[in-house]
Amino acid sequence: MGRIKAVVFDVGETLIDETRHWSEWADWLGAPRLTFLAALGVVIERGLNHRQVFQLVRPGLDLEAEQRARAAAGWRYRFEPGDFYPDALPCLAAVRAAGLKLGIAGNQPEAAEAALAAAGVGADFIASSARWGVEKPDPAFFARVAEVAEAPCAAIAYVGDRLDNDVGPAKRAGMYAVFLRRGPWGVSHAEAAAGVADLMLESLDGLVETLAGVS
Repeated sequence: MGRIKAVVFDVGETLIDETRHWSEWADWLGAPRLTFLAALGVVIERGLNHRQVFQLVRPGLDLEAEQRARAAAGWRYRFEPGDFYPDALPCLAAVRAAGLKLGIAGNQPEAAEAALAAAGVGADFIASSARWGVEKPDPAFFARVAEVAEAPCAAIAYVGDRLDNDVGPAKRAGMYAVFLRRGPWGVSHAEAAAGVADLMLESLDGLVETLAGVS
């Protein structure tokens, strides 16, 4: 038996392809999708918070007011079947089948928890930074992950697509840090993450089998 007893996944660009999410924001703001997504790339390369894309596209934008306006227009936070990367749900099922504790915890609004559950995601726990009141890369976030997983950090694999929010802080917390090279952050951070991550992946296929060999 390997030492990994729990596997915890980030959400955006780890399990969920956020293309629809960002494209709908572009449409709402009346910005060409290519322009909006290019601006997001600029924000990522500059190492800024992703929310800065709104200020780059629409300087002075009141994001909270826009979120309220979208909700009033009928928008609801949701995950559609096509939002999941093809390997995501099979990997989660494989984690459960292997008898490992399965967690999902990321920098998400609290509504993401219900959205994941409504999409049929089964996990031992689903948590959001909004409900916990702490965001990655704060060490307190990863301490909370260990607390909820009921496992020592050395027995937890944390899987994410970012060096700054996922692999780096998970590694510093003593977890087994798994970097998934996909999505805009994954592509941008891959070279630097290679020197930090315990495991580099191109997909989630075979993750459970690999973790079984970690001693």
